[in-house]
Amino acid sequence: MIINGTKIAKAIAEDIKEKILKCKNRPNLSVILVGNNPASLIYIRMKEKACERVGIDFKVQHFNEEEKEGTILNEIDKLNQDDRVNGILVQMPLPKQISNKKVIERIDPEKDVDGFHPINVGKMLIGDDSGFLSCTPLGIKTLLIKSNIKVESKHVVILGRSNIVGKPLAAILMQKKPHCNATVTVCHSYSKNLKEITRSADILVAAIGKPKFVTQDMVKDNTIVIDVGINYLKQTDGTTKILGDVDFENVSKIASQITPVPKGVGPMTVVSLLQNTYMSFKRKNEK
Repeated sequence: MIINGTKIAKAIAEDIKEKILKCKNRPNLSVILVGNNPASLIYIRMKEKACERVGIDFKVQHFNEEEKEGTILNEIDKLNQDDRVNGILVQMPLPKQISNKKVIERIDPEKDVDGFHPINVGKMLIGDDSGFLSCTPLGIKTLLIKSNIKVESKHVVILGRSNIVGKPLAAILMQKKPHCNATVTVCHSYSKNLKEITRSADILVAAIGKPKFVTQDMVKDNTIVIDVGINYLKQTDGTTKILGDVDFENVSKIASQITPVPKGVGPMTVVSLLQNTYMSFKRKNEK
């Protein structure tokens, strides 16, 4: 069975839209973009369209590739102090002269709708719901819930230990909370006997950025497979093909449920950003 992330995300977005329509004001998401990275431009446009559909005001501050770090940090300070701004997002990657660490730590944790600030990461780790969960792990958790996939007492194997997906997802799914309580194994480039570990998974999450890395022989029958990978491969005819980290054609033959790429985890990441922005807006109005 193919898990339709687009359909699930659309239903969540409709719910957010209905809630915003009942509000006097509209939430605001402010984005800082530095340079003209092609992938970043695509992601920004996707986020803008998603915000437009649900009624979130979307504002982009676009700086050139050579912009100084101090200028970006000053812009973040302005957004932190602006009561009209509910969410702040700095599109990664940043040029080498700008520190990712300084930028992330400069954002007000209460407006950090990407969930990357150390305070929000710490809250996630201890299970404090007052913070923001980073969007892709939150999207995966929501995807599992909406698909009626129980993770409690299941063995979840995650391929990849990034700060964006692997580490936070592991922390989220092992929490002593509803829709969590999983036994989690995180694999990486130094892991030995990888096939043996992946074949022990009840739920396998691939998030390593290598196209078709997960092959059919790495997956046992009836495993649930979540493909987080987005790999852009240029074809001989000049077109670009998007592939996941899983050999979908063959793995889908034995998996009980599997997410496609695209239309799987990607839409859930975007709608999680909308959820976090609305949550920030709601919290501010409840103060």
